[in-house]
Amino acid sequence: MLTKFYQHILALVFAINEVNKDPHILPNVTLGSHIYDSYYDVRMTYRTTLDLLFKSQRFVPSYKCDTQEKLIAVIGGLGSETSYRMADILSLYKIPQLTYGSFVLEDKDTRKFPSFYRMVPNENNQYMGIVQLLLHFSWTWVGLLAVNDESGEHFMQAMESLLSQNQICLAFTERIDKQFFWNDLSDLDGLADNAYQSFADNKSNAIIFYGESMALVTFNTHLFCGDFEYKKNAAFRRVWIMTAQVDFILSGQQKGFDLQFFQGALSFTIHTKEVVRFHKFLQHMKPDWTKGDCFLQDFWEQAFDCEACTGEEKLESLTEPFFEMHMSGHSYGIYNAVYAVAHALHALYSSRFSHKAMAGGKRFGIQDVQPWQFHPFLQGISFNNSAGETVFFKGKMEMGAGFDIMNLVTFANKSLLHVKVGRVNPNAGQGKEFTINEDMIVWQARFNQGLPLSLCNEFCPPGSEKKKKEREKFCCYDCIPCPEGKISDQKDMDDCIKCPEDQYPTKNQDGCVFKVITFLSSEEPLGISLASVAISFSLITILMLGIFIKHRNTPLVKANNRNITYVLLLSLMFCFLSSLLFLGQPRKETCFLRQSAFGLIFSLAVSCVLAKTVTVVVAFLATKPGSNMRKWVGKRLAYSIIILCSFLQVTICTIWLKISPPFPDFDMQAMTREIVAECNEGSAIMFYSVLGYLGLLSLISLTVAFLARKLPDTFNEAKFITFSMLIFCSVWVSFVPTYLSTKGKYMVAVEIFSILASGAGLLLCIFSPKCYIILLRPDLNRKQQRIGKKNCRI
Repeated sequence: MLTKFYQHILALVFAINEVNKDPHILPNVTLGSHIYDSYYDVRMTYRTTLDLLFKSQRFVPSYKCDTQEKLIAVIGGLGSETSYRMADILSLYKIPQLTYGSFVLEDKDTRKFPSFYRMVPNENNQYMGIVQLLLHFSWTWVGLLAVNDESGEHFMQAMESLLSQNQICLAFTERIDKQFFWNDLSDLDGLADNAYQSFADNKSNAIIFYGESMALVTFNTHLFCGDFEYKKNAAFRRVWIMTAQVDFILSGQQKGFDLQFFQGALSFTIHTKEVVRFHKFLQHMKPDWTKGDCFLQDFWEQAFDCEACTGEEKLESLTEPFFEMHMSGHSYGIYNAVYAVAHALHALYSSRFSHKAMAGGKRFGIQDVQPWQFHPFLQGISFNNSAGETVFFKGKMEMGAGFDIMNLVTFANKSLLHVKVGRVNPNAGQGKEFTINEDMIVWQARFNQGLPLSLCNEFCPPGSEKKKKEREKFCCYDCIPCPEGKISDQKDMDDCIKCPEDQYPTKNQDGCVFKVITFLSSEEPLGISLASVAISFSLITILMLGIFIKHRNTPLVKANNRNITYVLLLSLMFCFLSSLLFLGQPRKETCFLRQSAFGLIFSLAVSCVLAKTVTVVVAFLATKPGSNMRKWVGKRLAYSIIILCSFLQVTICTIWLKISPPFPDFDMQAMTREIVAECNEGSAIMFYSVLGYLGLLSLISLTVAFLARKLPDTFNEAKFITFSMLIFCSVWVSFVPTYLSTKGKYMVAVEIFSILASGAGLLLCIFSPKCYIILLRPDLNRKQQRIGKKNCRI
């Protein structure tokens, strides 16, 4: 006898006693019971089930009478095989069978056994609970031991699929015998070797054990036979994850065994709530307490290891491997099963009591109940038990309470303590189905109370990602650094990720840092330098304009169309000043103005240069006899060129600002660690159209100036214009590739430099020679100097 399981019988007796004493349930009706042992044998299960149906061996606790017995329901069994063999017979007579063992029930079994009720939760909840437990502790390399029968095969197949879906690998799988059988020493050695092979992998510190309590007893025996000192072997001291059917028991010759290596085990048990009166019930138990219970005397003798027991022994003195005072999950299921039958029977009796159901006017009695009439009432029961929980059957005739997660604590005197550390509750809200308090868990001593690891290899640290090892399971991998520009901010990441656009990776690539906003400021050295150059050239331009205005009546100034000269100098001054719009943080106003202002002002300057060059060419051609060019000589042609050329650029800029104007923007991609505050050009086509048109004007001016560079005239400035336009075109031709290859605020610096360089080229090449003559060589700035030339300008 397994003394610990005798609590199942006591839970049955306790529940029946409570029902019989309750005046509100089945008044004037006494419940009784017959108790049979299946002996873990299929043939005995069939035999005892038939005995229950056709023999009248009775056990009625605390009550005797000659009233005819009526079999209403059967509670049992604990294991799947026992339960199914009972159902083979009971289903033929449609007798309700309420099983209290936790094992899988497939849809085909539900259809085959319609009278089958389960006082336990759906097994799938336990499967998902195991997966959630492994994921919670990041145990991805685990072992699996399953009993060698049909239920073990089903569990192994179901778990392999679930674990794989959740990125968890099985380091090994082993089948274990349900019971211990051997013929000779060679068989014993083989059984021990198979058991020890399971522990060859030192990385899998978490092991799932699926089976019944007898399978655990058998497994424990195999380990003992392989090494009498096995309890000292550190290889066995792992995290054992036990399913709900497994209970830690010692009995018979195993009383000397030790369960120390199961210290820290995490067990899934059927959810229970404390039934207070049950503890008091057990405290008052005596070997002669009940007559007719043929199991009680055997239990008492085995539990207390006495042949002539005094009867003064106390159940609370027994350690947990042999007996426990708290109602176990299986006993809780039996307790609820008795009440479920009582409530259903009460409902049936109440619904028919006031009606004549038998011929001759007899009232309906309990002895008239047929088992098939009982099912609708049993299926629809719902009541609160004495522990305060609501009991009812869900869709597949099973309970919906879920599972408790218990932590096993062992002591030197071989006693055990189960501490509740978690819960699997399918009725909880989303995300709350699985809960665990890991601070309450006591681990194996070899883990030094630190969290055990069960991994194929160490976690990949932040800053790295996984790389699968060839020909190994996906849980085994190498760790490689993240690619440039990516990070992993958690351990064991499958792939590195990019930082958000406004952040960049740290040096170790294990996190992201916010980028700083950058722009070409007028307060930084580069901005100050460019601003200083722009202002300096603007002042130089103003100085030159003052010189030309002061000497406006001299031949040199008059000969070069002084009005156009004034316009050109003013436009160059504004060109230099327009570069200041590019400094500082971009704003809506500056973005709107700077590119269009730059384009318009430079177009005006280049138009003036073109007008001056064309004027020289036309004036020379007009001196030839019979030339038709005389009508084009004068200021009208020059002004027309300036107005026409500038108007075309004004048109382009107007269209640009109308359909897609520039606006302030942030470029988060150009720089790794900076966000560039810039002006988005709005339309790249229009921006390059402005530059293209300016380039066309420059090319035309260069061509005309180059052709007119050798025309005879003392004050002919075509050669200077040629050189200035050559510089101007060179600057802007090199600007485009440089601008496109530069990033960040230096793009703005390149454009400012191009504006200043091209403007300075025009200013210095065209006007510095004239200023030199005006200020340092006034002798060359005389009318006689002009007349003395062989060829003169008209």
